[in-house]
Amino acid sequence: MASVVPETLSREQYVYMAKLAEQAERYEEMVKFMEKLVVGSSQPGVSELTVEERNLLSVAYKNVIGSLRAAWRIVSSIEQKEESRKNEEHVTLVKDYRSKVELELSAVCAGILGLLDSHLIPSASTSESKVFYLKMKGDYYRYLAEFKVGDERKSAAEDTMLAYKAAQDIALADLAPTHPIRLGLALNFSVFYYEILNSSEKACTMAKQDEYISNGNWILKISYNDGVYRIHGLMEIRVDLIKLLKLWCSIWDRACIYEEKIIRCKQAFEEAIAELDTLGEESYKDSTLIMQLLRDNLTLWTSDMQEQIDEA
Repeated sequence: MASVVPETLSREQYVYMAKLAEQAERYEEMVKFMEKLVVGSSQPGVSELTVEERNLLSVAYKNVIGSLRAAWRIVSSIEQKEESRKNEEHVTLVKDYRSKVELELSAVCAGILGLLDSHLIPSASTSESKVFYLKMKGDYYRYLAEFKVGDERKSAAEDTMLAYKAAQDIALADLAPTHPIRLGLALNFSVFYYEILNSSEKACTMAKQDEYISNGNWILKISYNDGVYRIHGLMEIRVDLIKLLKLWCSIWDRACIYEEKIIRCKQAFEEAIAELDTLGEESYKDSTLIMQLLRDNLTLWTSDMQEQIDEA
């Protein structure tokens, strides 16, 4: 049964109710409380969201979208199994159910993206909040790109890139390498390159052609050959970083072509290591957790690259 959120609560009361819903693990209601707060805080003369409020908003949507993404992955896996068994009746049922989950995913993403574009990003006054909201925008377009197909997937991927790049420009200029939001952006941006761009339908249609995309200081080369598509970054890199990369992993045997996703991850990790001792206790915990995720991804991705080289 759909719940009705009161329209007349104060800002403090919406925060309290959102926390209450979080403790009760009623995340859809938590989203509704935070939506009311966001719309109210966008009125003239009202201050933008506090750090606590924006974190509550993030937690609310993350839990709702997280359960739906998990459901989609499970249903998609079952669909593949039924297809392999040639069980057409079950395949039809599973496809219909997957479509239902996808509609719910689209609705949740549309909800937060609307809040970001209409209220949160325009009212953001600090570099930290701008990066936070632009990263969030990129995240939810990335979630759309995970299950969309055709032109819709292409559009979602392009919107993801634009949001992450805008966030990155601000983060590199104004946030420390150890800042948890900057590190979180680096983590999610690298995941985007690995999981979304490496599944780009556009790359698959190139049929052994190369395409170059200029994006500021980055030039991406998308190549497709023998059923495998790869994304490379051509860029100027400090000599000391090249040495570190070659020392860290022996697969760096090409002079100037490096996998973009790993460079991005590695740079974020190295820059943060250099400044960890400047952090307070809470930021240290947040930053080191994200750095662990960056390192885990680096280990996984370089292992994948080594397997590709061994098979070549």
